[in-house]
Amino acid sequence: MAKRPTRAVRKGTGRKLDVSKYSKLLKPTQRLRRLTIVWTNSLGNPYNTSGFFATVSTTSGRLIQTARFDGFGVVVFSRVSTPTNRDLIVRTFSSSGILYTVTTVPEDNAAYVIIS
Repeated sequence: MAKRPTRAVRKGTGRKLDVSKYSKLLKPTQRLRRLTIVWTNSLGNPYNTSGFFATVSTTSGRLIQTARFDGFGVVVFSRVSTPTNRDLIVRTFSSSGILYTVTTVPEDNAAYVIIS
């Protein structure tokens, strides 16, 4: 069993902070604001996708946006707000334009992982 960290005991008097003052400053968001795609291998490690790009379109074929991957296998589609309200088709391409994957992203998603 792992040991729990011990609490340091300080001698002297410390100043207490009123936590209620600071609760309004930091409000974590629990969702991503734009559709985010992560491209990984079967072990869950992201690919080095420098130069790669992806397109997102509706199931009827209308192109919504084309965006570049970063070097860590992540692409963010700035024109697609989340959670998505319809199924979307994501196509991934190499830097030379070779099609790698075609994936359907179900509705009500903020992020999706392509495993290939």
